[in-house]
Amino acid sequence: MRRLRHARIVATLGPSTSTAERIASLFQAGVDMFRLNFSHGSHEDHKARVETIRALEKKTGRPIAILMDLQGPKLRLGTITDGKATLKRGDKFRLDLDPTPGSSARAPLPHREIFEAVVDGADLLIDDGNIRLTVREHGNDYAVTEVVTGGVISDRKGVNVPGLVLPLSPLTEKDRRDLTFGLDLGVDYVGLSFVQRPDDIAEARKLIAGRAAVLAKLEKPSAIERLEEIVEQSDALMVARGDLGVEMPPEDVPGLQKRILRVCRRFGKPVIVATQMLESMVRLPAPTRAEASDVATAVYDGADAVMLSAETASGQFPIEAVEMMDRIIKKVEHDPLYRRILDADHYDPESTAADAITAAARQVAHTINAAAIVTFTTTGSTALRAARERPNVPILCLTPRLNTARRMALCWGTHPVVTPEVRNFQEVVDQATDTAKREEFAGPGDKIVLTAGAPLGTPGATNVLRIAWIT
Repeated sequence: MRRLRHARIVATLGPSTSTAERIASLFQAGVDMFRLNFSHGSHEDHKARVETIRALEKKTGRPIAILMDLQGPKLRLGTITDGKATLKRGDKFRLDLDPTPGSSARAPLPHREIFEAVVDGADLLIDDGNIRLTVREHGNDYAVTEVVTGGVISDRKGVNVPGLVLPLSPLTEKDRRDLTFGLDLGVDYVGLSFVQRPDDIAEARKLIAGRAAVLAKLEKPSAIERLEEIVEQSDALMVARGDLGVEMPPEDVPGLQKRILRVCRRFGKPVIVATQMLESMVRLPAPTRAEASDVATAVYDGADAVMLSAETASGQFPIEAVEMMDRIIKKVEHDPLYRRILDADHYDPESTAADAITAAARQVAHTINAAAIVTFTTTGSTALRAARERPNVPILCLTPRLNTARRMALCWGTHPVVTPEVRNFQEVVDQATDTAKREEFAGPGDKIVLTAGAPLGTPGATNVLRIAWIT
């Protein structure tokens, strides 16, 4: 089950892809991580999907990553008389805590946090930015706005507050219940929505207590202002372009995507590019050329993974969408320009023995035309360092921990394999050569480059580099 590409594919499960047959077909088509969207579906639905994935994992012998994506706070209007009202440009429109159904003059907004944070001149966006309001006057329980972009509002439409940090936890009571449930199921990554500040990551990490990796979804402009701190504290990240595109000008998002990918690579953190990548394949069997180019751009920029949402959760062509994404990735990675772009963005290693060894492994593998770099890791840190270097050969990640292998399924260019504990360095060499042959990375006469830490099994202690020949 070796993937003949470096970038990974994440697919969202939903009504279109809940059967064992569909999930197996998605995996065979190229999915490396399955996403469970806890904004939809019951706990029973998600439990059944996890059990199906784990049975598939056991059958195929390949670790599969599972991401539980928490819903996060949802800021919404209250109800409107007759269900809808029309706002006209230049009109005054009041928002307040009064639950009385709204009209074209006012509407309930049951979120005191917004009124506490808002300032005069701030913009409020309704219905994914289709309606734009500017605050002209405000208090602790109300805001009087001017309609900048008019339209029809209706019950429970979403509200965005770009540019402001709200005094709001990223974890609602629902999220906390879902989190407990997901951790008990054994998910590998927890996707944290509504991240505004580094403290949000710390709050989630305390609750998760090491039972899963923390994946920060970058969807708020306030998070971008403290990007490096958030990246440093997270285990992985997601460029949630849909929400970013609502709260900031759409023309800013492509450049921001490139910036996020570069920062994540510098810190050696896996990053997913998400939202509307092959959107037309929700209803059509082929994407637009612009969508194919969008996926290709993320791969050229060095993304660890690209993600499908509605395309696989509720679309009519979920398997075809994965196959298309797989073909696009392979095409890009065979383009000579791809390697030149990755090498041009190469960062100097940190001044540690582990980083020096990993950087040397990349260079040695290139010089001797090795078949693979083989890393022995307990926590995954060694494999993450190897992926940060973006070598031109595959990374075979050997670990005695199944949860580490599953997490590494998201990591660029990394093929994780669960192996027994090693007791001495000869066992390291034997396991590396045997696994490289069994997993079809190398054959007789090929060379592999090994990295490991001594004493064996010490997390983060990569300090050994060796070349081994396959016999």
